[in-house]
Amino acid sequence: MAMGEIQEQIQRHIDTLVGTGAETGVQVAVYRDGALIVDAVAGTADPASGRPVTSDTPIFSFSTGKNVAATLAHLLVARGFLDYDSPVTDLWPEFGVHGKATATLRHVLTHTVGLPAMPREITPGELPDWSRVCESLAAAEPRWRPGTAMGYHSYTFGYLVGELARRATGRPMCELLREWITAPLGIEGQLYFAAPKDSLPGLARLEQQARQWPAGPDDGDAILAPWENQPSADFGNNGEILRADIPSVGIATAHGLAAMYNAVLQGKLVDSARLAELSALAFEGVDQVFGTPARMALGFPIGRIGAPAEENSVAFGWPGGGGSYAYADPARGVAFALTKTRLVPNFDTALSVTTILAVHFAGTR
Repeated sequence: MAMGEIQEQIQRHIDTLVGTGAETGVQVAVYRDGALIVDAVAGTADPASGRPVTSDTPIFSFSTGKNVAATLAHLLVARGFLDYDSPVTDLWPEFGVHGKATATLRHVLTHTVGLPAMPREITPGELPDWSRVCESLAAAEPRWRPGTAMGYHSYTFGYLVGELARRATGRPMCELLREWITAPLGIEGQLYFAAPKDSLPGLARLEQQARQWPAGPDDGDAILAPWENQPSADFGNNGEILRADIPSVGIATAHGLAAMYNAVLQGKLVDSARLAELSALAFEGVDQVFGTPARMALGFPIGRIGAPAEENSVAFGWPGGGGSYAYADPARGVAFALTKTRLVPNFDTALSVTTILAVHFAGTR
């Protein structure tokens, strides 16, 4: 299939980024109106061996995985397993302590439950222990009454969605992902929670650009622990973490993420009524974790990174710590994903690529 000028333009751009040393490995995939128009890769998946990045090299992409977990939450509702406004305690009675009894799936999806940070006894080493993490969350005291404020639920999000999924279906998120998304869409091996052991040698290796990540809030009142807020290559290269079901983060190819979002936009995963519901504004306020304005759809932030405010974008999707990004734009029929191996404290590469796309699309519609 000829992808044409925009494919060449983005390929040249990421080749330059790798050539100048700004990036080590990059994947970009874009669908428009159901057609794959960009599938570009550059650089190495593993600097030690020189193995090249290909379109099907999975990359641990931190919170870009939330796009997948949130999509699964909507599939759980569409298939009748959950309801947006049912109390969490209908399925998870012990979650109701300390005033959390009013929490609903809607609150989980809008990051308004009040549990943005993992309880302090949960460290990265505990994350693979699903039942321990969920018991700890159930017992935790919320920072605010569910639904009254929003704060980024960095690692807690995936366990809250995942435990509701497990109790509703009897299945872990990694199985639902395979059965409901990757197998039907023909993208097995491109999106994972809990990568199978035999897939590990084929994953990309992450690399840390800056040892010194910018500090979080400097008033000593940071809500998230440093490990929740500052992505680490060691974490994303750790075999135990990669093999664990941690649906707040994920392993993905850009093509897998873009193909999933294209299926959402094309009505293959959800119908048009649910697409309108999942992409509509559901909560607006100030993010209590970062102090920044937040506009949340059900499960996703609204607006494209770097888009001018006057654009009034209906695009939705999560970036990931280190610089990866995926979004769906129902207005333009665009599904976009960028994954990368070098972790940096900004989204400059994603921004540069989305800017090239925006200019291209402005001339075509």
